[in-house]
Amino acid sequence: MPGEAGSSGPRSLMRLLNIFHSLAKSGDSMSLAELSAALVSPKSSLLSLLRPLVQSGFLTQATGRYSLGPKAFQLSLDILSVRTFSKLIRTFLLELAERSGESVYLATIDRTVGLCNYVEMIESQEAVRYAVPAGTSRPLFVSAAGRALLAFQPPEWRDRYIKSTKMVGPVTKAAIDKAWLRDELERIQSTGIAISLGEAVSGASGIAAPIVSNDGTATHALMIAGPTERFQKALPDLKRLMLEVAPRASDVLRDVRN
Repeated sequence: MPGEAGSSGPRSLMRLLNIFHSLAKSGDSMSLAELSAALVSPKSSLLSLLRPLVQSGFLTQATGRYSLGPKAFQLSLDILSVRTFSKLIRTFLLELAERSGESVYLATIDRTVGLCNYVEMIESQEAVRYAVPAGTSRPLFVSAAGRALLAFQPPEWRDRYIKSTKMVGPVTKAAIDKAWLRDELERIQSTGIAISLGEAVSGASGIAAPIVSNDGTATHALMIAGPTERFQKALPDLKRLMLEVAPRASDVLRDVRN
């Protein structure tokens, strides 16, 4: 039957998720027999899932009954905070777009591959504008948002990234001076602003600022981007705007995660 297709892995994953769902709906603890009946699943199969969940803190067990554990509640809070954070940050993107007249982006860092990902964007209404779709990626070392994020990573990770990454400018095709990059990252840490003038894309420039969490690191950044000629003329105003808005976004992040 179609529902039975696939390996035991996907079935076990769905069974695990259904355990959480059943316990959340019950509002109380459930015995192994009750879980077995609710999930229409053999007790032996459930036990193989329940034991590691208890050991890892996602469930608790007392007098033969299972309840959601502290790790499960923390996971739910983390999921809700991400959803709430994204909605709240949208307000700041709209403000930046309205006040700058340029395209604006929310960027995140992907440490596994060393990239900056644009996850949300609001496109400028100017006839001549810079616009790339959400989902676009850029190297951390070359884009404004990428460098804003790189500057606010844990020092050990940042050092490993710089040492291990081959850095070639996408526009110039020349090697990036890593000593210069380290100095630039220190400047970004000091000023809170990263600027890229025609480095990632010819004729396009950007200014970005990190959204800083309680521990001083950043997983998100705000960026304004536009055609270089118009952008350079507006740069002093864009700096002031970003330095006004980004700290407020950081305050929201801290409130959500607290």
